[in-house]
Amino acid sequence: MKRRDFLKLSAGASLALAGLRLRSEGLFRKAYAAEAGGEELPGSLGAKEVPSVCEMCFWRCPIVAKVKHGKVVKIEGNPKSPTNGRGDKARVCARGNSGVKLLYDPDRVLHPLKRVGERGEGKFVKISWDEALDEVAYNLKKVKEKYGPHAIAYFDHGASAEALREVFKALGTENYSNEPAFFQCVGPVAVAYISSLGYLTSGTMQYTDMANAKAMLLVGSHIGENVHVSHVMSFVDGLSKGAKLVVVDPRFSVAAGKADLWLPIRPGTDTALLLAWINYVIEHDLYDKEFVSKYCEGFEILKKKVKGWTLEKAARICDLPKDKIEEAIKILAAARPHVLIHPGRHSAWYGKGDVYRHQALAILAALFGSVGTPGGLYFPTHVPLAPVSCVREIKPRSSDTPLKEKYPFSGPIPGSPTHEIIKATLTGKPYPIKAWGICGVNILQTIPNPYQTMEAIKKLDFIFSFEILPTETALWSDIVLPDTVYLERYDDVYVYDGLPECYVTVRQPAVEPLGEARTPLWVAKQLAHRLGFEIFFTENETDIINDKLRALNVTLKDLQEQGGIITLPAKGAYDRENFRNVFGEKGFKVNLAVEDFEDEDFSPVPVFEPTPAPPKGFARLIYGRVPVHTFSRTMNNEWLHHEWPENHAWINDEVAAKLGIKDGDEIVFENQDGKRSLPVKAKVTPGIRPDCIFLPHGFGSLSQKLRRAYRKGASDQFLITHYVQDPFMGASSHRTSFVRIVKDGKVLDIPELRPLPPEIPRFKLAAAGMMGGQCEKMMKKKKHHKRMTIEGC
Repeated sequence: MKRRDFLKLSAGASLALAGLRLRSEGLFRKAYAAEAGGEELPGSLGAKEVPSVCEMCFWRCPIVAKVKHGKVVKIEGNPKSPTNGRGDKARVCARGNSGVKLLYDPDRVLHPLKRVGERGEGKFVKISWDEALDEVAYNLKKVKEKYGPHAIAYFDHGASAEALREVFKALGTENYSNEPAFFQCVGPVAVAYISSLGYLTSGTMQYTDMANAKAMLLVGSHIGENVHVSHVMSFVDGLSKGAKLVVVDPRFSVAAGKADLWLPIRPGTDTALLLAWINYVIEHDLYDKEFVSKYCEGFEILKKKVKGWTLEKAARICDLPKDKIEEAIKILAAARPHVLIHPGRHSAWYGKGDVYRHQALAILAALFGSVGTPGGLYFPTHVPLAPVSCVREIKPRSSDTPLKEKYPFSGPIPGSPTHEIIKATLTGKPYPIKAWGICGVNILQTIPNPYQTMEAIKKLDFIFSFEILPTETALWSDIVLPDTVYLERYDDVYVYDGLPECYVTVRQPAVEPLGEARTPLWVAKQLAHRLGFEIFFTENETDIINDKLRALNVTLKDLQEQGGIITLPAKGAYDRENFRNVFGEKGFKVNLAVEDFEDEDFSPVPVFEPTPAPPKGFARLIYGRVPVHTFSRTMNNEWLHHEWPENHAWINDEVAAKLGIKDGDEIVFENQDGKRSLPVKAKVTPGIRPDCIFLPHGFGSLSQKLRRAYRKGASDQFLITHYVQDPFMGASSHRTSFVRIVKDGKVLDIPELRPLPPEIPRFKLAAAGMMGGQCEKMMKKKKHHKRMTIEGC
């Protein structure tokens, strides 16, 4: 499709598969909804409307659930939302529409379960809630008494995990919140931007004013494939107004397809490109001198450090034409200050160098003066919420040997790096970890090297999970507690503090929980009572919500009467003078050279730390999203599975021709550690570099209890067995594993079509293994032990 054609379809095309087919027709909706006796009308007409917040991904789009005869029959965008399109233009994506099928998934966990087979076998019996909670409390107490509080760890994600987090805090463990969402995703970008700009530009919220940008830079982003509705709408709005777009990505992504310039960069060399651009901007006086003079510190240090980073040098390292690199930076510079240097979000790519890459992006934005200005990065508007009085927070003390100690910039972040938990569980050092609780995350499809995670689970005295679906993680649990779907419960008050308007909303139930599923607050309260401490002084979630809303002089009832949303002006978006950083300090300041980094023996300005290239015969495994799925959590959804049941592996057309692979051929991947994938179909395309293989993430479920998702496609996660931990905050890398192809039982070495420059080392196969060799030795010692068979390996 041509760019112009894309823009014509902009209101819906990038929402793609995003559910326009599933949307309401909109005609007469309000009139029918208001009528009494409407339940006899066809379809969703006349249904009761319950405003709430979606949880089919983390983006939190405001929705309206339509309820008829006691069942949710349809989900639409909330017409009061300032971000998802107002009135009859309100949208949700395909996943948002398909929340109905999560609620009524026939494979849902609806009863407490107790394991009766081996861990991982998936053999359970139903038990009562009393027995399940007694079992969890007994085992947590037992572990705490024998090994101390820090021997208990909690892997968590999302709103349903919050109440249980308070229980783990009260248990006294420093490992009370170990979120893969941070340590496998957003950690490096958070450290880089907080240190450079003083605030987190990109987390659940992304403060990117794409709608008003005159030019945009995306580095490895998959906007349009992740489909966060308001984000995509802002992106499309900017393009439709004529914004230029530069995309840096080894793959011809959806965004690359809309770009004025696509730079198919060699993976792992992004920082080299950014340093050359920073040097070019300084040497050619393309930076905003007034902004730099008024708001930036460390310019001379930066200037000195990047000198020598020429476009020619970057072109050789990055495997890009020098003239295209220069054309790109001229496009961006010409649009300053209204140029959006997108900060990215998922940033745990290569371990070493991830923070520097995002620090370089922040610096480039600052040099263009595009922070706190229309079309650039903007600031959040402070929306106050009152403290909660009906929950007593107990802050645990750190251990004498905290797991995060060697990562100097993980300090303010709750909990410990996930792989430090896993290592301590395997080795007992620096202290033993013997019990895990898990909520809201399928750790075996999220954390690199799931084989290592499974070995760690085998060493636990106890593991329980709070689950909606019988995921791989559930199969490895001793006790499984049935969680509620977001359409069955209240959650927290949600504040949207960005453009075009701020708003406050709340997630609330549309129907009663199915089966024996119970809300997170009920479970946490019951468990806390059994553990002997009272920290919840309320019977229901509405007290907590009203507590928080006090600061706005409204109640939950007020909010409900206003359609579930209260809007507020985004008055701080461009206000540099009244900006307060995350530490509460007033006054906007940019650190072009970060002294705190230097104090911890890191470079104060970004440096290029090359990640090893694929070993001979292998290609780098990269991954991404498809528009109708959220990680592995939606693969079993009937409607979404129908739209996209399995993934295809992208293979460069020149490589495929040399190996005799045709589009649609069934192949298997083998990684550098000999782990093999499930069969997957090849997608032969010139839209990917020859040194990369791309697999959409989340497919290839190994849980036989997920009857639609089981063995559909190949899991990228089960091929990512080599990882490197970020030295700043402990995130573990996802793009440091390599694969070759197996076809018809024959291993095919991938030809090297792009020679390496001397600056890039090659990955040594002998160096592969877990935990820098330490764990590998341990695993070899255990070879004589019986292993659990994992299908697909």
